[in-house]
Amino acid sequence: MKWPLSSESPREECGVFGIYAPAEEVARISFFALFSLQHRGQESSGIATADGKTIFFHARMGLVSQVFTEKALNKLNGHIAIGHNRYSTAGSSCSQNAQPVLVGQGDNQMALAHNGNITNAEPLRRELEELGYEFHTTTDSEVIANLIMAAPYADLTERIRHAMGRLQGAYSGTILTRDTLYAMRDPLGVRPLCLGTIGNNGWVVSSETCALGHIGADLVREIEPGEIIRINANGLESYKENSDKQALCIFEYIYFARPDSIMNDRLLYSARKAMGAELAKEFPVEADLVIGVPDSATPAGAGYALESGIPPAEGLIKNRYMGRTFIEPTQRIRDLGVKLKFNPLKSVLDGKRVVLVDDSIVRGTTTPQVIKLLKRAGAKEVHMRVCAPPICHPCFFGVDMASRRELIAAQMTVPEIKDYIGADSLGFLSVDGLIRAVGAPKDRFCLACFTGEYPVPVQLEMDKLALEGMTARRKKGSITETLGAEEVSAVNY
Repeated sequence: MKWPLSSESPREECGVFGIYAPAEEVARISFFALFSLQHRGQESSGIATADGKTIFFHARMGLVSQVFTEKALNKLNGHIAIGHNRYSTAGSSCSQNAQPVLVGQGDNQMALAHNGNITNAEPLRRELEELGYEFHTTTDSEVIANLIMAAPYADLTERIRHAMGRLQGAYSGTILTRDTLYAMRDPLGVRPLCLGTIGNNGWVVSSETCALGHIGADLVREIEPGEIIRINANGLESYKENSDKQALCIFEYIYFARPDSIMNDRLLYSARKAMGAELAKEFPVEADLVIGVPDSATPAGAGYALESGIPPAEGLIKNRYMGRTFIEPTQRIRDLGVKLKFNPLKSVLDGKRVVLVDDSIVRGTTTPQVIKLLKRAGAKEVHMRVCAPPICHPCFFGVDMASRRELIAAQMTVPEIKDYIGADSLGFLSVDGLIRAVGAPKDRFCLACFTGEYPVPVQLEMDKLALEGMTARRKKGSITETLGAEEVSAVNY
């Protein structure tokens, strides 16, 4: 969006979807699936479809409901589709970077939608450019697509396997050709991806299980780390690359995924409720009521209240439509800051000792304003409890979190953070407490933002806009054209 309200939580990554269903309206189904994955990205949205001969494409800036009209959906013909909701973690937020990306020509053409971040995208792009491959975006997704195209194999599955052997970082994605749907997940399984069925002979792939219920699909299983799925007229085939370790992003449990999604056979609502219960065990306090910052910390607040015996309450009402406009606010409105997002209930808060539960503290920009808001509304005390351990290290795997120098926990001790945010007490859930709440082995997760132990080597000063710098240097003074960024395109070379 043009004017996002500053957030204490990490920013979303992306949402991907894919469907192969000859008897279904795949474009319309993709629309509703993307609608249910809107929380994973609000900058742009796109769908590519195929009917066996032609690839159709429509992508624009904005929310799903802003991008797609009946007219646009009716032009997206075919029985195969992939879709994407974007939050930019590599490349700026602009129409040319909207996904899916299209690469190749003729029978070799394909579309790709990607969730994650490729940590070696720069050297791979330089190599591909030297081989003559052209880039029309500044995303690492186009690097993935062209790396697949450049692989020395005729079979696309083998090309994908070859590319996976060279990619470093996080990538869950869907790929569409004229007659086949592919899905792939990196060997660490950093980003989620699941498989489902729809109708009599249809298959779907989605970042989260929450999308399946909205479109009448049934969950089959999660796509495994290192797995490639191929679906066409011959049915479904699976190819598995060996994966010695796993590193699912722990923030999928804490914040990113919807609470009605399932990961590792665990409903995320239950996991977040358990995080609140663990916080109550680790950091008990005498108080009158418990408030979970809406909406992401609501389950954790309920868990804290249940474990502690302190009554839960709604002391903050959230304006759920903040940030969903392209209208620039006046300075007066902008200065209201967090008041635009939350409205306190004075009659509930007046004279009360409050436990405030939130999912995370990243930069420390919003939390002080929320605490000040509660105290101005009459709260006698505010005791801050946080579901995520202190975030001391940036993420390089598809989360726009912050640089290390912007992370408050990397610059201050916990007592210093308490004083800075204006809380009467402060407790961060421990890593062990978080793992107990999640209910899965510790070695399945990436905990690098807490520990600094990254699952693969990373460049510690990676720049989100690094590929834009490469484009600017190579195409200085030129304007890069984009294919179908504003209108539906039928592509048939």
